[in-house]
Amino acid sequence: MKITLLLSISILSIIISTTLLIGSHTLETIKVGDKAPDFVLKDQDGKVHKLSDYRGQRVIVYYFPKADTPG
Repeated sequence: MKITLLLSISILSIIISTTLLIGSHTLETIKVGDKAPDFVLKDQDGKVHKLSDYRGQRVIVYYFPKADTPG
């Protein structure tokens, strides 16, 4: 019983430590005036759009959650 508990706590500690280490990487923040990073999005019809395809044009990304989904 004690060995099972110790093993469970050890495995849980390893999982938590790994998660914290992976999650601790900081992402670069985007500042006003910075160029947006290139990204790919799929529209409601399944068509793929890359930001780089619209280079030199003004782009507005409008996001709304699909009906009856959380978010």
